[in-house]
Amino acid sequence: MSSNNLLLTPIEYLKGVGPSRGELLRKELGIHKYGDLLNLYPNRYIDRTRYYKINQLQNNIAEVQIIGKIINVKTVEFAKGRKRLVATFVDETGQMELVWFQGHKWIRESLKINEVIVVFGKCSSFNGVYNMPHPEIELWSEHQQSLRSAMQAVYPSTETLTNRGISNRVINKMMQQLFIETQALFSETLPDYLMQELKLIPKNAALFNIHFPKSANALAKAQFRLKFEELFFIQLQLIMKNLIQKHKIKGHPFSKVGALFNDFYQNHLPFELTNAQKRVIKEIRTDMGSNAQMNRLLQGDVGSGKTIVAFMSMLLAIDNGFQACLMAPTEILANQHFLGLSELSNKLNINIKILTGSTKTSERKIIHKELENGNLQILIGTHALLEDKVKFHNIGLAIIDEQHRFGVEQRSKLWKKNAIPPHILVMTATPIPRTLAMSLYGDLDISVIDELPPGRKPIQTVHRYDSNRLKIWKFIRDEIALGRQIYIVYPLIQESEKMDYKDLMDGYESISRDFPLPQYAISIVHGKMKPADKDAEMKRFAERKTNIMVATTVIEVGVNVPNASVMIIESAERFGLSQLHQLRGRVGRGAEQSYCILITDHKLSSDSKTRMETMVRTNDGFEIAEVDLKLRGPGNFMGTQQSGVLNLQIADIVKDKEVLSVARAYAMQIVNSDMGLQKPEHAVLKAVYMELTKKKNIWNYIS
Repeated sequence: MSSNNLLLTPIEYLKGVGPSRGELLRKELGIHKYGDLLNLYPNRYIDRTRYYKINQLQNNIAEVQIIGKIINVKTVEFAKGRKRLVATFVDETGQMELVWFQGHKWIRESLKINEVIVVFGKCSSFNGVYNMPHPEIELWSEHQQSLRSAMQAVYPSTETLTNRGISNRVINKMMQQLFIETQALFSETLPDYLMQELKLIPKNAALFNIHFPKSANALAKAQFRLKFEELFFIQLQLIMKNLIQKHKIKGHPFSKVGALFNDFYQNHLPFELTNAQKRVIKEIRTDMGSNAQMNRLLQGDVGSGKTIVAFMSMLLAIDNGFQACLMAPTEILANQHFLGLSELSNKLNINIKILTGSTKTSERKIIHKELENGNLQILIGTHALLEDKVKFHNIGLAIIDEQHRFGVEQRSKLWKKNAIPPHILVMTATPIPRTLAMSLYGDLDISVIDELPPGRKPIQTVHRYDSNRLKIWKFIRDEIALGRQIYIVYPLIQESEKMDYKDLMDGYESISRDFPLPQYAISIVHGKMKPADKDAEMKRFAERKTNIMVATTVIEVGVNVPNASVMIIESAERFGLSQLHQLRGRVGRGAEQSYCILITDHKLSSDSKTRMETMVRTNDGFEIAEVDLKLRGPGNFMGTQQSGVLNLQIADIVKDKEVLSVARAYAMQIVNSDMGLQKPEHAVLKAVYMELTKKKNIWNYIS
């Protein structure tokens, strides 16, 4: 039986595991088979070459190991009904205590009195006596024989495992047993030429050195080899998926650039397109002109002009005799798109309508009818577009805004509205760092609008403390006197909703006192209001009937008031970076200089300080997204829906972005030169790739 087949053996068959430990490993760490244990990579490594004497101990130094003997064991009651097990441990220089709070019975049975042992753990002192809670213990005779490297691996664990006696040492022993049973013969997964070009060590050596590193250098080589391999196969799958989609999924070829597109471009463009917009429109035209279905992600920072690009893409569809739709995650955003696009459509006599949860039944009937007979050319809407009743005559282009807010199943419903699926354009104003985009959306083609329209002045951002409030209020009065409008935003976080609501109302009352009627008028918008009331307040602000809009993050996306020039964010330390950046993007939409003022408490965590400094330093959404990714990690960056998406075993999307770029480049090169992986030198790759696609792993479900 080859080692690779052995890796499919259920974990309980490994010597030293058995059924009950096997069940625990499955539940706690998801380890079902030998192969899962092999891929349980260490979190960190500890230097096990040094032995301490008891008289050399200092308080709270990192883990230490000491050679000595246990001379007695007793049970001590330390709180009502709670006991601890205490062993007196001595060496030639002194004595200390080993302490256990759980598992007394089996620990007591396993302790050997007056035999030479090695204890390992963290020390602290109490009343001048050192103690080591829940130490690892090994007989000196066994310690000398075990497969020990200078750097000992520390594995991921859980409280339950520790309490049930599966310590790091036990996992280490299991790992040694695994290497003995498999004889460390693992099949190579990468072609020879690739290993030579990148100077990669063989798979066997990499796996051995990741678990039992002989030196720091051997460990570094093992880590690079395994990180490269993991990222390489992810990229290979994504790139293949993209190409297969292009070959398999036929799209409608929009062969002509017709009258509507040309008329709009020549006569009705509200402003000169930026070079970035022109480049992106060209990429979209090329995609939609081919026989394959377009799958493109359009990234553009707040205010970069994605809407015009979306509209011109719709015109290409209409000119070729097809319908287009745009789906947004909220009614506010759908309404805003509708207003913006209607203005452009009316000049061209295009029939455009909106469908949301609050569309009246009578209007719905008209929409359904016009959609089916083809008279309705553009439909904007929310999730309502996905209902079975909504049938298109021939949908040629579906645009999805802020796509990370829609589930995969929801999006696939749109594809099924036609025999030939429509072209897909996914838009986001949340800049996604390149590394993450390569992994999350590696199967989509990516377009980026990376310049702002001319005449836009960068927003000036400052960070102020609560104590500066009087100066800030004076600044607001000056701006209002110049005819500008102001946003003041309060945090709203689900867990502390009542408290936040109180903060908002207290804030509103104090602002109303400082900015009294009739000289000033204030709008308020928050989540507890009825949608109609919200819209009415937003409308008053948009029509300049009020000077100040006090709101929660309801306004994060989708409010467009060019005259608003100041964004004040209260308790800014409670917002994430991407939220702060999105809120700031609500101002700076007109020609006037705009400002964003971040107000915080004096006490700030180091992460909060980093967030404030980043906001003040840059307006570049991509740079902000990189910092955000470093602070939050990939799972949290994409929100709960996508968390767990990057279940990487050894690579880290943030720290290993150079490795990711190299891996993607090689995967591209291989797919371009040998898409079917038919060349003899790619036989190993093909075998691994087939194995991965069989597993239907998470990558097949992304985007």
